[in-house]
Amino acid sequence: MRTTDFDEIDNINATNEDGSAQIVNEDAVQKAIDKSTVDALLERAETADEEKLAEEEAAKEEERVVEEFKKVIKENAREDEQPKSRTFTLAKILGGDILSTQAIRSQVWLILLIALYMFIYVSNRYSCQKKQIEIAKLNKELQDAKYKALSTSSELTELSRESNVLEKLRNSNDSTLKIASQPPFIVKIEE
Repeated sequence: MRTTDFDEIDNINATNEDGSAQIVNEDAVQKAIDKSTVDALLERAETADEEKLAEEEAAKEEERVVEEFKKVIKENAREDEQPKSRTFTLAKILGGDILSTQAIRSQVWLILLIALYMFIYVSNRYSCQKKQIEIAKLNKELQDAKYKALSTSSELTELSRESNVLEKLRNSNDSTLKIASQPPFIVKIEE
């Protein structure tokens, strides 16, 4: 309520001698209430209009931003890019300008060649590692075979010594072989 409404209400109310309030004029009270209700409704309508205007402005602003955004996307997403400068700076490289579609299109065969070399390099390294594992396995088998041949050779040498042969002959009673008591001599035959 405004200050004028309070003035009217003050004029309407009168105080009795005992201090209680008394309404002097009912029409004046009704008029003040109607006026204050109308003022409140007008204020609400003004705020509703302001809100509606604010919403319309926000919608217009949003449409403008969307249109501007579409325009920027159309400019940046073109297939036929404008030529970039030939100088390469760290900022351009880190910013990704070096990966523009024009640069990639002009270097596509080089990129494919590098990818092919990388594939060959990886497959070659894999096959070399596979062969190295096989070589290590074969070297281990060769070492085992050498140790087995050495142990077999030492056993054969041990068994073929004269003392071991004589011992075995003595232990087996079925042999008629004996150690010669006389040294060997050469028989000469004349022709």
